[in-house]
Amino acid sequence: MKKRLTEKQDLSEITESQNSISDNTVSEEKSKLIELRGVSKSFDGETVLDSIDLYITGKEFITLLGPSGCGKTTTLRIIGGFEFPDVGDVFFDGVRINDIPPHKRQVNTVFQKYALFPHLNVYDNIAFGLRIAKISENEIKERVSEMLALVNLRGFEKRNVNLLSGGQQQRVAIARALINKPKVLLLDEPLGALDLKLRKDMQVELKNIQTKTGITFIYVTHDQEEALSMSDTVVVMANGKIQQIGSPTDIYNEPVNAFVADFIGESNIIDGVMLADYKVKFAGHVFECLDKGFEKNEQIDVVVRPEDVDVVAVDKGMLTGTVSSVTFKGVHYEIIVDINGFKWMIQTTDYVAPEAKIGLFIEPDAIHIMKKSEYSDMFGDYSSFSEELEHLSDITEDVEE
Repeated sequence: MKKRLTEKQDLSEITESQNSISDNTVSEEKSKLIELRGVSKSFDGETVLDSIDLYITGKEFITLLGPSGCGKTTTLRIIGGFEFPDVGDVFFDGVRINDIPPHKRQVNTVFQKYALFPHLNVYDNIAFGLRIAKISENEIKERVSEMLALVNLRGFEKRNVNLLSGGQQQRVAIARALINKPKVLLLDEPLGALDLKLRKDMQVELKNIQTKTGITFIYVTHDQEEALSMSDTVVVMANGKIQQIGSPTDIYNEPVNAFVADFIGESNIIDGVMLADYKVKFAGHVFECLDKGFEKNEQIDVVVRPEDVDVVAVDKGMLTGTVSSVTFKGVHYEIIVDINGFKWMIQTTDYVAPEAKIGLFIEPDAIHIMKKSEYSDMFGDYSSFSEELEHLSDITEDVEE
């Protein structure tokens, strides 16, 4: 069982800490590099950003994470100066920059399509910005050499960029963006076009580059694993609003609502009742938990991660159910268990046969309690997934007929 790594907090404590890295207000103010205050943006009458507040500190790797259409790329473009807020203000080092164009901001951007100059080789692509700034060739040579070393492309100076792999092209784009020494690098899903293995390798490369340079990276992705593996801070977005801000560990272990719990990894999200501090009832059983600060008998959402459930004999289980399906995932088995009509997902290294009766044992630190929200009852029961597969099977049979 994977234990939760952070000490439990009251909901009030979590809320207060959403956009806070330090308890010292003075040091917070000094560390703010970028700040968005009450920023809203609409396109064709549709609200894309709804009054968001966010600050980003220096030397931070921060990721804007969410599904398509949540507002993360628009947020990035507003920081870069490619879009302007309808309402609200953007500050850089305490100075309002709403009307400052992109080329006058201390910000560079790497897009998913790297936009390299096809007629220039690797060296000239990287040197392009310095030549525009009329830097001497001696200094250009020195700084390009530094960038090539940083992105592990020494010896590729004269290579045609069209002959490079996707990962190598991305490194050229990053070197070109960093050579002007911006204070902030914006990255809009730059790994989206890469295959899985190269994508994972580049995640490590990007984090190493950010650590070596000390430049603030603001990264946009819809990939949860990518966000958790690289980031100092994750900003989870949905429907134009920020749902939660925190470290990867906090976001995973302490989701504030059902959307975050479902979007970050797999979750069993069950209706429950908070009987008292440290005591919750769900799935017909009363459990000890580590949460407090809720009203007595308050209706709540319960999150239990699939890897945090132990499969035991029926007579030793807190809950019992019937295995609906078993899928081998390489490292573990993913099993769906029917418990009183609710389909649970369990991840275990032990094989369990379909149709088997099993017990589930859940320890207090595997249970996380959340307030009811607009996302309650939308996620967490894997019966919907099963119904989609059955519907797909029906469609396939109709086509074959």
